[in-house]
Amino acid sequence: MFAVKSPERLVLDLEGVELGAALAELDGKVATGDPYIDKLRVARNRPGVVRLVLDLKTEVKPQVFTLKPIADYGHRLVLDLYPVVPPDPLAALIEADGKLPKAGEASPAEKPKVARLATIVIDAGHGGEDPGALGRLGSREKDITLTIAKRLKALVDAEPEMRALLTRDGDYYLPLQMRVDKARRVKADLFVSVHADAFIRPHARGSSVFALSERRATSEAARWLARKENEADLVGGVSLDVKDRYLAQTLLDLSQTATIDQSLRLGNAVLGELGQVNTLHKARVEQAGFAVLKAPDVPSILVETAFISNPEEEKRLNDEDYQDQLARAILGGIKRYLAKHPPRPQSPLTGSPPASAVALTD
Repeated sequence: MFAVKSPERLVLDLEGVELGAALAELDGKVATGDPYIDKLRVARNRPGVVRLVLDLKTEVKPQVFTLKPIADYGHRLVLDLYPVVPPDPLAALIEADGKLPKAGEASPAEKPKVARLATIVIDAGHGGEDPGALGRLGSREKDITLTIAKRLKALVDAEPEMRALLTRDGDYYLPLQMRVDKARRVKADLFVSVHADAFIRPHARGSSVFALSERRATSEAARWLARKENEADLVGGVSLDVKDRYLAQTLLDLSQTATIDQSLRLGNAVLGELGQVNTLHKARVEQAGFAVLKAPDVPSILVETAFISNPEEEKRLNDEDYQDQLARAILGGIKRYLAKHPPRPQSPLTGSPPASAVALTD
């Protein structure tokens, strides 16, 4: 892979690959409103090499990684495009509204009640070849979590002082560490991972909220659930036991105590709101070693919306009105937390990442 300037292009040469129908049809899959890709061209460059050229709308920072075969999927190459300079929604708001104020009228820069928009990263659990928990009626956790995550994003985006980003917006596999990395890349203020619980006994029910624990999980159920969720990385062919994990552990030692404290505060606010729309499985925020909660500088919670293994709750999870109630409850908890802990430009949770974190994000 290499970049070409004037105009901006990204080139990928695939060796040992023949030009088939799937590659030839890629151009038609680029959406008109794609923020980064203008066009995509595919052609045979030389014997045994197929070249993909992405005509870009702007300069990007690409990231490439591979996934090993699993189930019906073969080897996969994943290309993520990130902006060189992340967009500033508050600056865009001011620019769009940036006329000189009339006498006695506040300027656009004075209108927001917070120093800047709070960035909420919403993570729909599982996806692709990892369906998550399965309900007795055939529901798949990955579908329900994505639906609720999209509803929550729409609600957050409607708030004047917040914006939301999804870790995945479709049915595809995303490694757990990649979900954390995406949140850290956009310097998220909060990270909310949406799941649907399951247990071996069908009568288990209720909503739960988890934060990260540096020590033992607070209950046997929490330990069991953490193991199941963390094993999802093995589904995608990516081992959790890699050297980056030790670098992440060093960062955790530096800043995780304060982050966990904030995560518990956020979790309590969300749990209080969820208790108004569903029975609570536990009346307090539990703590376990979920890999997806290990961002060292982003307060993070995992919300188990309900038990998909409970036939009654499975039906409710598929109901649009109930999905909306759950999304509004999570939003209510987020708003309660931000009312007490608004993002500040100089906050260690909202400023530039520490020097030691650059290796993880850049």
